[in-house]
Amino acid sequence: MELSVLDYGFAATAALAAGFTNAVAGGGTLITFPALVAIGVDAVPANMTNAVALCPGYFGGTWAQRYDLDGQQRRLRVLAVLAAAGGLSGSILLVISPEKLFRNLVPFLILGACALLALQEPIKRRLPVRPDATEDRTPGVAVQVMMFLTCVYGGYFGAGMGIVTVAALGVLLPDRMVRTNALKQAITFVTNVVAALFFATSGKVVWGLALVMAPAALVGGNLGGRVARRVPPATLRAVVVTLGVVVAISFWL
Repeated sequence: MELSVLDYGFAATAALAAGFTNAVAGGGTLITFPALVAIGVDAVPANMTNAVALCPGYFGGTWAQRYDLDGQQRRLRVLAVLAAAGGLSGSILLVISPEKLFRNLVPFLILGACALLALQEPIKRRLPVRPDATEDRTPGVAVQVMMFLTCVYGGYFGAGMGIVTVAALGVLLPDRMVRTNALKQAITFVTNVVAALFFATSGKVVWGLALVMAPAALVGGNLGGRVARRVPPATLRAVVVTLGVVVAISFWL
């Protein structure tokens, strides 16, 4: 497909905004995915390109919280394997999905992600807080099944995956929030990287856009991290949720 300089600039700006949004409130995929569709990329390639382009941002988040993974090596090993398996399964499902089926599912996926984003703070407030629950045990069957299914979704679409992950871990594997969030970062990173690597072999990634968006997302994440304490996350979440609802309606129409 032929893209203009303005198209590349638009995609880079969306990636910058997504990186910033992910650092402050989450939900960056709800900006980049519709931006790619808006410039003429089909839904499935747009989702694959988006996954590849946002990989650096997931790495940055995991690296920033690497010290909070200390003492969680056993958990991390088990959940990382499940994240890789789930991310690969979801990415395979996306590759074999007909374009029409995926486009029909997109409004529901986006609205689900919007609902999770809107309910992020209420979910966090209801998570159990157990400062002493830091023993590094192998996660139980319930945790493993939930994480695998969440990572399948992450490989297939991904928007809101982090919120589902932290909520599930908070309920099924209670610990201090900072440690739970670090584990969530690692799980989403592994899921996204495995999915992106598989997408890279599919022949459907628009590499020109991905290469422009990746550094923009990194810069946006850095900026977001610097001003995260000054920008009200609730305000940014409201903007992203509103955008997501508009995009979902546009897909229906």
